[in-house]
Amino acid sequence: MSAPTDGGQLDTLALWCGALVAVASAAGLLWRITRSIHRLVRHVEDAVADWAGTDEHPGVMARLDRIEHRIGAIVHELHPNSGTSLRDAVDRVDQRTARHLDPP
Repeated sequence: MSAPTDGGQLDTLALWCGALVAVASAAGLLWRITRSIHRLVRHVEDAVADWAGTDEHPGVMARLDRIEHRIGAIVHELHPNSGTSLRDAVDRVDQRTARHLDPP
């Protein structure tokens, strides 16, 4: 027959297994928190770099300035001015067409 098992050894084994699970859980939780913080910091760094810009990729303020200039050029073409705008050309075509369609 085998010797009877001591209940204290099972308690010690259960205690060590519980401690191992607790340490592994804490390590996993710490890893997830660290990874999340690292991702957040990387996104903030990307946003700051995008705002400031680089040599190859201009920053937000430079791009906004370029957009304002383009919009200004578009607005210039949509209003009658010195005769060279798109609006002036459309008005001239409209006047010529109206003259050809009016009855004599």
